[in-house]
Amino acid sequence: MSEATAQATLDPERQRQARVYARLQRRLEVIDMLFGGAYALAWLAFGWGKALGASLAGLTASPWLLPPLFALAFGAVYFILDVPLSYYAGFSLPHRFGQSNQTRSGWAADQLKGMAVSLPLGLVLLEVIYFLLRSDPQTWWLWVAGVLLVFQVLLANLVPVLIMPLFNKYVPLGEEHADLAARLMRLAERANTKVQGVYKFDMSRRTRSANAALTGLGSTRRIILGDTLLSEFSADEIETVLAHELGHQVHRDIPVGIAIETVITLVGLYLISLVLNLGVVWFGLAGPADPAALPLLVLALGLYGVITMPLTNAYSRWRERRADEYALEATGNGPAFASALTRLANQNLAEVDPEGWVEFVFYSHPALARRIRMAEGAGPVRAGTA
Repeated sequence: MSEATAQATLDPERQRQARVYARLQRRLEVIDMLFGGAYALAWLAFGWGKALGASLAGLTASPWLLPPLFALAFGAVYFILDVPLSYYAGFSLPHRFGQSNQTRSGWAADQLKGMAVSLPLGLVLLEVIYFLLRSDPQTWWLWVAGVLLVFQVLLANLVPVLIMPLFNKYVPLGEEHADLAARLMRLAERANTKVQGVYKFDMSRRTRSANAALTGLGSTRRIILGDTLLSEFSADEIETVLAHELGHQVHRDIPVGIAIETVITLVGLYLISLVLNLGVVWFGLAGPADPAALPLLVLALGLYGVITMPLTNAYSRWRERRADEYALEATGNGPAFASALTRLANQNLAEVDPEGWVEFVFYSHPALARRIRMAEGAGPVRAGTA
């Protein structure tokens, strides 16, 4: 870990590159959304879904086999068509801007691991949804919202210990960082947050960016620090970054966020149920539980996500600002937090001052320029807090 405490300053050249990088990323995000929507719509408009459903029905009449078989075929074609865009966005573009250390084989391995994890989970969830569609076609959306709530809580507990280690190696901080680990554990104690320890992970295997997080719930909660953060940031800076994460715990952002997301999901599923009922008539489907209606379900979910994105991002920015305020209050070290945010902007190639409409639509965090100004205005470190 760097012991340098000199205040970081924004690199003008890095910011010039960051603006271009961010603009390209946004364009790719929009293209990906439009492509996904067009793909699902094509299955409905050209009758491909009905044709596939009829073909599968000739192979099996099992209501348990038809939905996953349809989803596998529907998803496989999309995956193949989307590979060029996914490769460019996830591999070529980060390399072009010097943000990625990953090899092509490493990128491909991550894609395969991601599918190995998401595919079984997705198919189980799909089976539950279609079971509820068949069993209770009028109020299935209510039960699905409850299932998604349980699913989300389970994943929050299991991801840090079962899924994340598939992609990165997590090890407790060694003697070299013993003082920092003790410092972060004391910070967690002051926040009345129990954590199982402080770990570092090999973030540098994939990227030059830096990050830290507080992952898990209850007995699986742990502090994780990217090795890129440890090597480039001072102890004061790391402490303020972690204090921000602890702010979410203090404000109970995770349970409150899950509750709010459940309400948003509930409203969305109800609206989607109305769309499914109309779509059955529009596209000549057998009913909402018809596997051929899956493209319509995907399309409606995606459209709802796009419509609500500015709203959910606005709520997220409010939560993040409160976490920033907590970090400044808990550490009393505004200069270190401003320096950490500035260093993150330089290292992660993050645009600090996007246009207002861009922040409103796309950003889940306040613009870095706002956060840095707030930290700079918080004053110097209080005596005895370092």
